Amino acid sequence: QVQLVESGGGSVQAGGSLRLSCVASGATSNVKCMGWVRHRKDREGVAVLYTWGHTTYYPDSVRGRFTIIQDKSENTMYLQMGSLKPEDTAMYYCVADRLCEGTWSWRLSANEYEYWGLGTQVNVSS
Repeated sequence: QVQLVESGGGSVQAGGSLRLSCVASGATSNVKCMGWVRHRKDREGVAVLYTWGHTTYYPDSVRGRFTIIQDKSENTMYLQMGSLKPEDTAMYYCVADRLCEGTWSWRLSANEYEYWGLGTQVNVSS
């Protein structure tokens, strides 16, 4: 089992920045990919990181504004968000999976992960 705990959400004005944190515990050595998924009207994958190669992928909606970072020594993953827009308002979930099957593009659209945190809310005002 893997436990994920997010923090760092809050309210910010458009154009501002926030950094979300996700602390992972449990059987983290078995995790092959981690990511962030946000839920507005639907679920949208905003970042995925493959732990073995440290490769990262983003959808067009956030590429260039969001960065996923892993600190293995602290078992912590971050989502650095910049140039925030009101449409970035959502509940953000930290996610992880042991198998990570499928392509990265499928993973960003399907958002099929074995482990989910409880989420942290981000509100961006105009």
